[in-house]
Amino acid sequence: MTTRFETALALIDDENAQDPNMIETPSGDRPAELVYGERMSTMLVRIYPDASEELRLAARAQHLKRWTRPRTDYPMDRKGYHAWRNAAKKAHAEDVAALLSRAGYDEDEISRVQSLIRKERVKRDADAQAVEDIACLVFLEHYFSAFASKHDREKLLGILRKTWAKMSETAREAALKLPMDKSSQALVEEALSG
Repeated sequence: MTTRFETALALIDDENAQDPNMIETPSGDRPAELVYGERMSTMLVRIYPDASEELRLAARAQHLKRWTRPRTDYPMDRKGYHAWRNAAKKAHAEDVAALLSRAGYDEDEISRVQSLIRKERVKRDADAQAVEDIACLVFLEHYFSAFASKHDREKLLGILRKTWAKMSETAREAALKLPMDKSSQALVEEALSG
Protein backbone atom coordinates (compact mmCIF):
# COMPACT_ATOMS: atom_id res chain seq x y z
CA MET A 1 0.00 0.00 0.00
CA THR A 2 1.05 3.58 -0.61
CA THR A 3 2.26 6.24 1.79
CA ARG A 4 -0.97 8.17 1.22
CA PHE A 5 -2.90 5.05 2.25
CA GLU A 6 -0.94 4.86 5.49
CA THR A 7 -1.52 8.59 6.00
CA ALA A 8 -5.26 8.18 5.41
CA LEU A 9 -5.47 5.29 7.89
CA ALA A 10 -3.63 7.36 10.49
CA LEU A 11 -6.02 10.28 9.94
CA ILE A 12 -9.07 8.00 10.24
CA ASP A 13 -7.64 6.38 13.35
CA ASP A 14 -6.81 9.76 14.91
CA GLU A 15 -10.44 10.80 14.50
CA ASN A 16 -11.80 7.53 15.90
CA ALA A 17 -9.32 7.62 18.79
CA GLN A 18 -11.33 10.59 20.10
CA ASP A 19 -14.33 8.35 20.82
CA PRO A 20 -15.12 8.78 24.54
CA ASN A 21 -16.79 5.35 24.60
CA MET A 22 -14.30 2.73 25.66
CA ILE A 23 -14.27 -0.97 24.91
CA GLU A 24 -12.39 -3.65 26.77
CA THR A 25 -9.66 -5.32 24.73
CA PRO A 26 -6.80 -7.67 25.65
CA SER A 27 -4.48 -4.63 25.70
CA GLY A 28 -6.79 -2.62 27.98
CA ASP A 29 -9.66 -0.22 27.42
CA ARG A 30 -9.54 1.54 24.04
CA PRO A 31 -11.85 3.90 22.09
CA ALA A 32 -14.75 1.85 20.70
CA GLU A 33 -14.77 3.19 17.13
CA LEU A 34 -11.00 2.92 16.84
CA VAL A 35 -11.27 -0.76 17.77
CA TYR A 36 -14.20 -1.22 15.39
CA GLY A 37 -12.21 0.24 12.47
CA GLU A 38 -9.28 -2.03 13.26
CA ARG A 39 -11.58 -5.03 13.42
CA MET A 40 -13.11 -4.11 10.06
CA SER A 41 -9.64 -3.90 8.49
CA THR A 42 -8.53 -7.20 10.02
CA MET A 43 -11.66 -9.00 8.86
CA LEU A 44 -11.38 -7.52 5.37
CA VAL A 45 -7.84 -8.85 4.99
CA ARG A 46 -8.97 -12.27 6.26
CA ILE A 47 -11.92 -12.59 3.88
CA TYR A 48 -10.89 -10.42 0.92
CA PRO A 49 -7.08 -10.30 0.96
CA ASP A 50 -6.94 -8.74 -2.52
CA ALA A 51 -9.22 -5.82 -1.59
CA SER A 52 -8.57 -2.53 -3.38
CA GLU A 53 -7.16 0.46 -1.58
CA GLU A 54 -10.55 2.22 -1.79
CA LEU A 55 -12.29 -0.78 -0.23
CA ARG A 56 -9.71 -0.93 2.58
CA LEU A 57 -10.29 2.75 3.31
CA ALA A 58 -14.07 2.36 3.27
CA ALA A 59 -13.90 -0.55 5.69
CA ARG A 60 -11.69 1.39 8.11
CA ALA A 61 -13.86 4.54 7.95
CA GLN A 62 -17.27 2.87 7.95
CA HIS A 63 -18.07 4.16 11.47
CA LEU A 64 -15.98 7.33 11.33
CA LYS A 65 -16.91 9.51 14.34
CA ARG A 66 -20.10 7.50 14.89
CA TRP A 67 -20.35 8.55 18.55
CA THR A 68 -21.09 12.12 17.39
CA ARG A 69 -24.42 10.91 15.96
CA PRO A 70 -26.03 8.87 18.75
CA ARG A 71 -28.81 6.40 18.06
CA THR A 72 -30.74 8.03 20.91
CA ASP A 73 -31.23 11.15 18.77
CA TYR A 74 -33.79 9.18 16.74
CA PRO A 75 -37.05 7.45 17.70
CA MET A 76 -36.40 4.05 19.27
CA ASP A 77 -38.39 2.12 16.70
CA ARG A 78 -37.67 0.45 13.36
CA LYS A 79 -38.29 3.63 11.36
CA GLY A 80 -36.03 5.60 13.70
CA TYR A 81 -33.32 2.96 13.42
CA HIS A 82 -33.34 3.12 9.63
CA ALA A 83 -33.33 6.93 9.66
CA TRP A 84 -30.35 6.95 12.05
CA ARG A 85 -28.45 4.31 10.07
CA ASN A 86 -28.96 6.15 6.76
CA ALA A 87 -27.98 9.51 8.26
CA ALA A 88 -24.90 7.90 9.82
CA LYS A 89 -23.75 6.36 6.52
CA LYS A 90 -24.13 9.70 4.79
CA ALA A 91 -22.24 11.52 7.56
CA HIS A 92 -19.40 8.96 7.63
CA ALA A 93 -19.00 9.38 3.87
CA GLU A 94 -18.95 13.17 4.21
CA ASP A 95 -16.47 13.08 7.09
CA VAL A 96 -13.98 10.87 5.27
CA ALA A 97 -13.72 13.19 2.23
CA ALA A 98 -11.60 15.84 3.94
CA LEU A 99 -9.29 13.23 5.46
CA LEU A 100 -8.71 11.50 2.13
CA SER A 101 -8.10 14.81 0.40
CA ARG A 102 -5.46 15.69 3.02
CA ALA A 103 -3.81 12.31 2.38
CA GLY A 104 -3.58 13.01 -1.37
CA TYR A 105 -6.53 11.17 -2.91
CA ASP A 106 -8.30 12.70 -5.92
CA GLU A 107 -12.03 13.39 -6.28
CA ASP A 108 -12.79 10.14 -8.13
CA GLU A 109 -11.04 8.03 -5.50
CA ILE A 110 -12.77 9.91 -2.69
CA SER A 111 -16.15 9.49 -4.38
CA ARG A 112 -15.54 5.77 -4.68
CA VAL A 113 -14.72 5.41 -0.98
CA GLN A 114 -17.80 7.46 -0.09
CA SER A 115 -20.00 5.26 -2.29
CA LEU A 116 -18.65 2.16 -0.56
CA ILE A 117 -19.23 3.60 2.90
CA ARG A 118 -22.84 4.34 1.90
CA LYS A 119 -23.03 0.76 0.53
CA GLU A 120 -24.50 1.97 -2.72
CA ARG A 121 -25.48 -0.76 -5.17
CA VAL A 122 -24.91 -3.47 -2.58
CA LYS A 123 -25.58 -6.87 -4.18
CA ARG A 124 -24.56 -5.38 -7.58
CA ASP A 125 -21.17 -3.88 -6.66
CA ALA A 126 -18.77 -6.49 -5.31
CA ASP A 127 -16.87 -3.95 -3.18
CA ALA A 128 -20.07 -2.52 -1.65
CA GLN A 129 -21.13 -6.10 -0.88
CA ALA A 130 -17.73 -6.70 0.69
CA VAL A 131 -18.26 -3.75 3.08
CA GLU A 132 -21.65 -5.23 4.03
CA ASP A 133 -20.10 -8.69 4.44
CA ILE A 134 -17.32 -7.44 6.67
CA ALA A 135 -19.68 -5.40 8.83
CA CYS A 136 -21.87 -8.47 9.35
CA LEU A 137 -18.91 -10.70 10.17
CA VAL A 138 -17.42 -8.20 12.63
CA PHE A 139 -20.82 -7.94 14.32
CA LEU A 140 -21.14 -11.70 14.59
CA GLU A 141 -17.59 -12.29 15.84
CA HIS A 142 -17.14 -9.36 18.19
CA TYR A 143 -20.51 -7.88 19.18
CA PHE A 144 -23.28 -10.46 18.84
CA SER A 145 -22.73 -12.20 22.16
CA ALA A 146 -23.08 -8.98 24.19
CA PHE A 147 -25.98 -7.87 22.00
CA ALA A 148 -27.71 -11.21 22.52
CA SER A 149 -27.65 -10.81 26.30
CA LYS A 150 -29.89 -7.73 25.97
CA HIS A 151 -32.59 -9.10 23.65
CA ASP A 152 -35.13 -11.91 23.58
CA ARG A 153 -34.64 -15.07 21.56
CA GLU A 154 -37.23 -14.32 18.85
CA LYS A 155 -35.77 -10.90 18.14
CA LEU A 156 -32.29 -12.39 17.94
CA LEU A 157 -33.41 -15.10 15.53
CA GLY A 158 -34.96 -12.44 13.29
CA ILE A 159 -31.80 -10.31 13.38
CA LEU A 160 -29.63 -13.31 12.55
CA ARG A 161 -31.84 -14.21 9.59
CA LYS A 162 -31.72 -10.63 8.29
CA THR A 163 -27.95 -10.53 8.76
CA TRP A 164 -27.59 -13.80 6.86
CA ALA A 165 -29.71 -12.45 3.99
CA LYS A 166 -27.41 -9.42 3.67
CA MET A 167 -24.26 -11.51 3.22
CA SER A 168 -22.71 -13.01 0.11
CA GLU A 169 -22.02 -16.73 -0.08
CA THR A 170 -18.35 -16.05 0.70
CA ALA A 171 -19.32 -14.25 3.91
CA ARG A 172 -21.82 -16.95 4.87
CA GLU A 173 -19.11 -19.58 4.60
CA ALA A 174 -16.81 -17.42 6.72
CA ALA A 175 -19.56 -16.81 9.29
CA LEU A 176 -19.94 -20.53 9.92
CA LYS A 177 -16.25 -20.68 10.88
CA LEU A 178 -16.23 -17.70 13.27
CA PRO A 179 -15.29 -18.32 16.89
CA MET A 180 -18.46 -17.90 18.97
CA ASP A 181 -19.59 -18.91 22.41
CA LYS A 182 -21.90 -21.94 22.56
CA SER A 183 -25.03 -19.88 23.18
CA SER A 184 -24.41 -17.63 20.17
CA GLN A 185 -23.51 -20.62 17.99
CA ALA A 186 -26.77 -22.34 18.98
CA LEU A 187 -28.76 -19.22 18.06
CA VAL A 188 -27.07 -19.02 14.67
CA GLU A 189 -27.78 -22.69 14.00
CA GLU A 190 -31.42 -22.28 15.03
CA ALA A 191 -31.85 -19.16 12.90
CA LEU A 192 -30.45 -20.91 9.84
CA SER A 193 -32.51 -24.04 10.32
CA GLY A 194 -35.80 -22.12 10.62
